[in-house]
Amino acid sequence: MEATELDLINRLTTSHDELRHLYGKHQDYERELGRLERIRYPSEAERREINRIKRLKLRGKDRIQTIIATHREA
Repeated sequence: MEATELDLINRLTTSHDELRHLYGKHQDYERELGRLERIRYPSEAERREINRIKRLKLRGKDRIQTIIATHREA
């Protein structure tokens, strides 16, 4: 995310519960992905988990982008 988006997210999270929740989950997914991607030879289950987290993270980011776009237009 770009710096201007992060500034807007930081301002909106004080009043927008869904955005606060989504952004927190996004950060959790980022940390978990970092941990899993450091595994040199991940098992099949770990690879599936990496893909699952990537999908969840992308879905959340799409929703975050929608919320940001709505507030930019307002």
